[in-house]
Amino acid sequence: MQMGMIGLGRMGGNIVRRLAAHGHTCVVYDRAREAVDALAREGSKPATGLADMAKQLSKRRIIWVMLPAGKITDDTVTELGGLLESGDIIIDGGNSFWQDDIRRAKELAKKGIQYVDIGTSGGVWGRERGYCMMVGGSKDAVDHLDPILNALAPGQGTIDRTKRPTGADTRVERGYMHTGPSGAGHFVKMVHNGIEYGLMQAYAEGFDILKNANSTNLPEERRFDFNLGDIAEVWRRGSVVSSWLLDLTAIALAEDAKLEGFSGSVEDSGEGRWTVQAAIDEAVPADVLTAALFVRFRSRQTHTFAEKILSAMRKQFGGHVEKK
Repeated sequence: MQMGMIGLGRMGGNIVRRLAAHGHTCVVYDRAREAVDALAREGSKPATGLADMAKQLSKRRIIWVMLPAGKITDDTVTELGGLLESGDIIIDGGNSFWQDDIRRAKELAKKGIQYVDIGTSGGVWGRERGYCMMVGGSKDAVDHLDPILNALAPGQGTIDRTKRPTGADTRVERGYMHTGPSGAGHFVKMVHNGIEYGLMQAYAEGFDILKNANSTNLPEERRFDFNLGDIAEVWRRGSVVSSWLLDLTAIALAEDAKLEGFSGSVEDSGEGRWTVQAAIDEAVPADVLTAALFVRFRSRQTHTFAEKILSAMRKQFGGHVEKK
């Protein structure tokens, strides 16, 4: 299939590369010309702007927007709405607020343009590992996109199959799902990222306890000098706390055992806040997720080794570099 990609950053560019490896073709655009030129040298078709992209794409046009949440995505979707026509599909694969998706879908529907929100997880590793995708939009649009989604997804791999009901959607076993109407994809991804905050915080606090087991505040006979990298490595193998986040922690500790390259100041990208707000709106207690979010706020004032662990994980999975 043919698709346009707007935004060629850490994930957008690699999504294009993974699609190309599966035989799909992409027209690409980014304000950074060097990013466009790099993909053009690899076989993608460059566009000089949104209008040029719309002209190059054959109907039924598909354009994926991979930009930061907020005004830049809003402005881009609005401009595309003036360039496309009935039956065309606009995808927002970034981390937009799900209520913005509902608003955009309603506006675009007046012209018959279909809007699909795809919560996309995979970070800088997605080109190799594939992307887990949570997709919101109409069944017609999502079904039409299936060849693209299937190419981007990780596939079943070596994960044992769960015994599921007869007739259950097999796409989820390949790493993507149609979660519901517009907004549903980013809602599920929002909660996914809220859970991610909690998981990361648990690892961070645990490794901080291990690091401080050698504190001079403890009686000498109760002190332990642990190799944190080795602990992360052994936990990866057969432990009930094994996970990809732990894999990335092991990589970070192997590269920098004391994490001296990290300040401990940890940013939040919005989804944690939105998850907590959703919990408030639904009157659902979310003690762990809320505390994990608040730790990130506190880290910008004072921080510990635990926050260095958080920063190290963020850099490993998403290429995030915290402010010093």
